Amino acid sequence: MTHPARQYRGRSSQERAADRRARLLEAGLQVFGTVGERATMTAICAEAKLTERYFYESFRSRDDLLVQVIETIAEEVRMAAHATLQTVTGNPEVRARAAIATFVGILTGDPRKGRVSIIESAGAEPLRTRRRQLLRSFASMVAEESKELYGDRAWSSPQDEVTALLFVGGLSELITAWLNGEIDVSPEQIVDAATYQFTSTAHR
Repeated sequence: MTHPARQYRGRSSQERAADRRARLLEAGLQVFGTVGERATMTAICAEAKLTERYFYESFRSRDDLLVQVIETIAEEVRMAAHATLQTVTGNPEVRARAAIATFVGILTGDPRKGRVSIIESAGAEPLRTRRRQLLRSFASMVAEESKELYGDRAWSSPQDEVTALLFVGGLSELITAWLNGEIDVSPEQIVDAATYQFTSTAHR
């Protein structure tokens, strides 16, 4: 015989656990996105206003949480860019610019997301490995979308992946420089430069 989940203030135990996990992920984004590698599990719990007991309810370690933070950002970018390409009409340059603007907008609109996913994730394992995997994943997505945009004019393998890796890596470095205050440009100028680079190299 099964029993209904216990309710507390109108919420089930599963709902409360999901809420705690979301709070810890947001706290991880805030702390890691502002102090970087100095982000400790204690600091993350304090930001979330939760005890370590609840931390271990959802995550094995600090690095496990931070990998999940990176995954969450990557999924947000992936879904938003895909949705943009599905809804925006026009020539390849118009559609590419819209997708690039979506990518850049997420990572510069909330600089914590840019810092966590591009800069701080390069600091130590296992974050560094996951960062490389995600860059390759985004490069694969760029290569596939290039075929969608340019058809027979798009590069075939392996040139498509080489070009896509160069594009994704270069754009990441450009956003890194912006986040670190090393270049005096606007996000719109980053989009302009990235669009020119993509439309110049993604096809024959």
